Amino acid sequence: MAEGGGGARRKAPALLEAARARYESLHISDDVFGESGPDSGGNPFYSTSAASRSSSAASSDDEHERPGFSGTLASPPPPARAPYAQDPEEDEASAGWSATLRDRPPPRFEDTGGPTRKMPSSASAMDFFQLFVPDNVLKNMVVQTNMYAKKFQERFGSDGAWAEVSLTEMKAFLGYMISTSISHCESVLSIWSGGFYSNRSLALVMSQARFEKILKYFHVVAFRSSQTTHGLYKVQPFLDSLENSFDAAFRPSQTQVLHEPLIDEDPVFIATCTERELRKRKKRKFSLWVRQCSSTGFIIQIYVHLKEGGGPDALDALKNKPQLHSMVARSLCRNAAGKNYIIFTGPSITSLTLFEEFEKQGIYCCGLLSSRKSDCTGLPPSMLTNPAIPPARGQYQIKMKGNMSLICWYNKGHFRFLTNAYSPMQQGVIIKRKSGEIPCPLAVEAFAAHLSYICRYDDKYSKYFISHKPNKTWQQVFWFSISIAINNAYILYKMSDAYHVTRYSRAQFGERLVRELLGLEDASPAH
Repeated sequence: MAEGGGGARRKAPALLEAARARYESLHISDDVFGESGPDSGGNPFYSTSAASRSSSAASSDDEHERPGFSGTLASPPPPARAPYAQDPEEDEASAGWSATLRDRPPPRFEDTGGPTRKMPSSASAMDFFQLFVPDNVLKNMVVQTNMYAKKFQERFGSDGAWAEVSLTEMKAFLGYMISTSISHCESVLSIWSGGFYSNRSLALVMSQARFEKILKYFHVVAFRSSQTTHGLYKVQPFLDSLENSFDAAFRPSQTQVLHEPLIDEDPVFIATCTERELRKRKKRKFSLWVRQCSSTGFIIQIYVHLKEGGGPDALDALKNKPQLHSMVARSLCRNAAGKNYIIFTGPSITSLTLFEEFEKQGIYCCGLLSSRKSDCTGLPPSMLTNPAIPPARGQYQIKMKGNMSLICWYNKGHFRFLTNAYSPMQQGVIIKRKSGEIPCPLAVEAFAAHLSYICRYDDKYSKYFISHKPNKTWQQVFWFSISIAINNAYILYKMSDAYHVTRYSRAQFGERLVRELLGLEDASPAH
């Protein structure tokens, strides 16, 4: 027993080295925020962390929508075990599905991802932020805020304490709001209080009364135009500008993910607030989806879907509609055609119809399937039914239709994947610390690797959302999008020469940006 344990311990470093090589071959950067943080033990996609806990979420099945990917990826895959067999259906053959597999080359991708502009080593946090929110955008906010204040007072009476806001004040106003993403204090007014979250150096820049006046009248678009019918008209021009600047500043890698980032609540607030405060929270009236580079975490596109219907669960009902998610996917990929991107999707988006449509546009996909959440139209029924006797772990069955592969893989539960991005002939492997190597198709390994990175990114990313929670939907969307812009700015900073000079963590970068927006002079840390 002792020798066996020693052998396992000697084998572990070699496995981790092989996993690291495989991990890097997928072009996934590690530790995007320059700081270590606790992993999510219950997150099923933590397959690329050497210290991941293989016992957590180990027992999982298709009904839970959670592939049991925990452990690390390895480079030299073992031969695949014999797949378990099911009786073929005649109608499946007539529909084009066959158990005869053929190899296919991966989509060619010759573009070099990364920043499109080389920033100088002296670039500040403000320089990176203004790649996405430049002065002309801030000046428009100044104009729109002053216009709204004027019309408001014409209708409801003069406000003697109001004076038109300036560009300098607008920058300071944004700085105060962004500071809540660092302090994790939901009330920005705490800066002027004498409590734990007070900050005298920030409070001296602007009085609390002046800040509250700007907050009262703040607008990105003051008035609806006669042609506008969109419910987000007060923020849509800003979202469009933000997406254009994201596209101009960064070229994504070939592999990307469509998903909903963690935006529900700040975890510190949830942990400390009372039950009464939670009950007072208004249900979010929109869902926010993104297309995100799985190599860096850079968010390329944003899509906001407003809740329809007046019921309290209307948004949740919409989340179960495959047609809604197909619409979301089409919108997020509208600028991706012809570039041979590989898009990873969750069960609600994965469908044969959508993937075939994308393939005609030069977009390839790999998605997790669920008989409960996915649109399974056109898929062979025999592949969607679990056998009476569960197969051994690592066994799988594949059927093909054209370039499309439907994979049913078993790992303490049946997991199904649909892909036209990876050859069904190529083998992959997932290494679990306790169970050793588990064979799988390469598509499964790739899905686990890229989704795990996005989950780890989200765990850190959600800590730096602006904590201010307005009641108006357009303002919620605006502050979420500002948070995304700051995170993208930090990613560009980490990929620039400036990072090698100052080496700010994400928290330090946010603090520096706040001070620069408020016009405070602060010496750079010694290095």
